[in-house]
Formats: sequence, C-alpha cells, structure tokens
Amino acid sequence: MAQFKSCTPTTMVREEFVACFADIYEHSPWVAESVYDAGLDSDDNQIENLHQKMSMTLLNASQQKQLDLINAHPDLAGRAAVNGELTAASTAEQAGAGIDQCSEEEFAKFTTYNNSYKNRFNFPFIMAVKGANRYQILESFEMRLGNDSETEFATALNEINKIALFRLRDM
Repeated sequence: MAQFKSCTPTTMVREEFVACFADIYEHSPWVAESVYDAGLDSDDNQIENLHQKMSMTLLNASQQKQLDLINAHPDLAGRAAVNGELTAASTAEQAGAGIDQCSEEEFAKFTTYNNSYKNRFNFPFIMAVKGANRYQILESFEMRLGNDSETEFATALNEINKIALFRLRDM
C-alpha cells in the first residue's frame, strides 16, 4: 500500500485535513469533513485506505448530495476549460488527455456530446480521463449516451471515485 508523499493525514487537525483534501472530490469538502469526523486511524495514512473511506462516504450519501457532487464537475472541453475556470486538478487531468489540443471539429463534437448528455441525464458526463486520450473520451461519450439514467448515475459515481484515487496518488 502506498503512503502519501506530501502529508500524513492522521497527524492533521480537522482544519488542516479538510484544507488538504477538500477538492479531492470536486468542490465538495463535505466528503473530507465527513471522513475526518468519522475518525481516522493509522491505516488512513495509506492512500488506498483513505480512498476507501472517502469512496464509501460518497456512496453512502443521499442521492441529492451525490447529484450535487456530480453537478460540481465541469464539462470536458467545456466553457470552464476554455475560460480557464477549472480547478488545477481538472485542468491538469483534461490537458493530460489532450483535450486542450482539440481541433475545432473535435471541440464542436465535445460540445454536442456534452449538451446531448446533459439533456438526456440532467447532469454532466463524468469520466476519469487520466490515461485516456480525447479519442477514447469521445468514444466513451458515444457508448454511454445509450445507457439508462440509473446506469449513468452509478457510472458517474464510479468515475468520480476513480478521479479521487488519481488525485490522492498525486499527493
């Protein structure tokens, strides 16, 4: 199991912990707050253990809290990315997938897919893009647009937990 490189979660007071882990889940510090308030033990200095607690906090939250967290995510190649309004983590993740290098045609496709997806499911398309490229992301859009709402809601939560693990591993 991997240890954090830049911090030791169990030595932090609540304020430090929340500040450090607030954006592991996009604009949703309540996940870090809930994990801290539930109590930490020495195993939580390992990335996988802390991730498990954070993941379960999300999965056990009310559907409204889950939906709010899903909706806190930006569109891939969306207006926030173009305007430079993403969190540092989201910017790096999208750039790592080459989204910042889209041609006008690819950008238009992302816009169309983002709009179609939100119209169909009433929340943004979520995908852990680390290790993927823009072509794979577009293919995933095409495939997932055919899913039912329940499947996509569960997929969004699963992808958010993958994103969180990637972010924790970068710490």
